[in-house]
Amino acid sequence: MEHARIDPAGLGFDFDGVIANTAETFLRLACEEYAHCDIRLEDITDFDVENCLAMPPEIIQEIFLRVLQDSIGTGLRPMEGAVEVLGELTERSRVTVVTARPEPEPVYDWFESVMPRSVVERIHVVAMGSHDDKVRHVRQHRLSHFIDDRAETCLQLRAAGIQSIVFSQPWNRGDHDLPTVTGWQDIRRLCLA
Repeated sequence: MEHARIDPAGLGFDFDGVIANTAETFLRLACEEYAHCDIRLEDITDFDVENCLAMPPEIIQEIFLRVLQDSIGTGLRPMEGAVEVLGELTERSRVTVVTARPEPEPVYDWFESVMPRSVVERIHVVAMGSHDDKVRHVRQHRLSHFIDDRAETCLQLRAAGIQSIVFSQPWNRGDHDLPTVTGWQDIRRLCLA
């Protein structure tokens, strides 16, 4: 994707599916603890996982709840390149993360488990508890650009005049005509190249 360089101070990020590799953790727990080992990342073709996987909805909800409540204990890992690029971005500006998670503390705890304290101190987490209220929070924090893996959120942001960029995942391909990034090296090029 071609853009003028984005000022890191004006760029916000979603957490799950952009910074944290929540899908990998979901797949691992589904296999190790619930014997659903035949699911691949490419099988998750809908953001609402219950709509695309042949798993009981209560198991899906239980896994996601565990990841939300105990990201460290469930072994949630960062997306490839996220730690390095966030470290570089925080050298230039504070980084804002707006997440649908209901509480910021587990997100801060996770950041502290995977990143140096000097980086974490430059990350601000907004936990809003809803997927559909990001426009308000993005505006409140004066962000001009936002990266999210949920295409619907990006479309809502675009409709509100905020430059939104989709972090490409199997569940958001073909659902939009928005700019995309395929990983953190793309994000580095947008902000630091």
